[in-house]
Amino acid sequence: MSTERLIYLPLGGAGEIGMNAYVYGYGKPGRERLILVDLGVTFPDMDTTPGVNLIMADISWLIERKDQLDAIYITHGHEDHIGAVGHLYADLDTPIYARAFTANLARRKLDDLGLSGDVVETVSPWPEVQEHGPFKVSVAPMSHSIPESGALVIDTPAGRVVHTGDFKLDPNPLVGEPFDPVMWAEIAKDGVQALVCDSTNVFSPKPGRSESELPGEITKMIAGASGMVAATTFASNVARVRTLAEAGQRAGRSVVLLGRAMLRMVEASTETGVLTDFPPVVSVEDAQNMPRDNVMLITTGSQGERRAATAQLARGKYRGIEMKEGDTFLFSSKTIPGNEKEVSRIINQFSERGVEVVDDSSGLYHVSGHANGPDLEQFHTLIKPKIVVPMHGEHRHLRRHAKLAEAKGIASVIAVNGMMLDLGGDAPNVVEYVETGRKYLDGSIKIGAMDGIIRDRIRIALNGLVVITVILDEDDEPLGEPWCDVRGLPEVGESKAALIELMEEDLNQFLMRAGAKTLRDDDKLEENLRRVARQTAMSEIGKKPEVTVIVSRMR
Repeated sequence: MSTERLIYLPLGGAGEIGMNAYVYGYGKPGRERLILVDLGVTFPDMDTTPGVNLIMADISWLIERKDQLDAIYITHGHEDHIGAVGHLYADLDTPIYARAFTANLARRKLDDLGLSGDVVETVSPWPEVQEHGPFKVSVAPMSHSIPESGALVIDTPAGRVVHTGDFKLDPNPLVGEPFDPVMWAEIAKDGVQALVCDSTNVFSPKPGRSESELPGEITKMIAGASGMVAATTFASNVARVRTLAEAGQRAGRSVVLLGRAMLRMVEASTETGVLTDFPPVVSVEDAQNMPRDNVMLITTGSQGERRAATAQLARGKYRGIEMKEGDTFLFSSKTIPGNEKEVSRIINQFSERGVEVVDDSSGLYHVSGHANGPDLEQFHTLIKPKIVVPMHGEHRHLRRHAKLAEAKGIASVIAVNGMMLDLGGDAPNVVEYVETGRKYLDGSIKIGAMDGIIRDRIRIALNGLVVITVILDEDDEPLGEPWCDVRGLPEVGESKAALIELMEEDLNQFLMRAGAKTLRDDDKLEENLRRVARQTAMSEIGKKPEVTVIVSRMR
């Protein structure tokens, strides 16, 4: 019996949508050679992570074993798969492998942070193979909502693993390769030990639709619009961006790309040969001198991101361009769960300006980039794996996907972040649990989710802040009265007196009564002053603020 094992360990992306990071390993327990698949981010919100720039997986487990790590593979260029490459690469210092378009994006991310893009190696698609210790890895083309998405075909001594990345069964995606059932039958013919598979759209009951179904409807809508027309979509959906641009061109409009990500994606697509026939575009400056009926904007910010072009247009102007009454704005995108509030705010802001907003509630202007429930079943049937491991989904998605597999007699498991599986047998076996979590990019510094920094920020936001300053002389006697600085609290409370004055008076009364033992002990003094301030606030405004006490002693 072999003492070696084939492990799968999600550090991010299993039990959530976003922040993908998956480890595969083969070898003796604890000494496996490892490869990492994807290194993505998820995005903060003002309710739970105020002030945070990005959220990424805590890969401490992997960093501790980086001498066992032989390669990093990036399946495609969406931020939830590639967004942490620049921020975490230095901790791993291992070559990165990706197809040309994705490699171009990865190099840009490294360059942005002053790192060398030379560590990124461009690979050709299946059947080309790269060898890393016990692994032989090939990148098999998959259709998705971004060019050159690739599933990984990972051969190991324990059998073949297929890691799908994000995918859909699109026979005509307009940009990039179509889904190729003949290729996948070839990949599967000698047997697949495990299929680790995208679960995002498992609840969608109908087969997915093709990107090629959209140009006619989008063209018709834009041709019938008056005033200035703008449309937003995911910048990475290069096929959709081209469809929008071509529709604008057919309607006799000059096309303007707004937003750094939009420009970057079109630039990367052109550099790598993914796009060879993108319509000509004009600059923002030139567009401002054109009749409004002759302009078509394509903007970033389909998910309501506050700093993106769409949100800025909704609030007023973006780079001198303003949308006015009679203009039309199209959301050629689906709102990701959790972003509804931000998108709704933007729609209302446009409405207040008299802008006609068209969303995708009709299903005419957007198709998903992920396989629906019937598509997943079709792929299971094509691949015929011994084991299905659902990934890329919330817990409910993983559960439903596992049930789909089990209904066809395929062994499955619900594996969330931190659950290490051995995939080498007839069924997946949980062999270990690893501590996982999140890291925040807060400004330019990475902090832990459990460090307390964001928790304190939230508490201050919810409760307000009081800073108390007390000065004691060399005999530990108060030198003057204490004073307060208050942030985020009402100026006047129930008694109709100034809150600061009441608080300072109560604090001073406490100091006058305090014994020498309390006045000599900074910790006791701070604790009591904090208690008095919170009691005063509670009686006056019904809220206990966060309190910071500064004790200065004259020595």
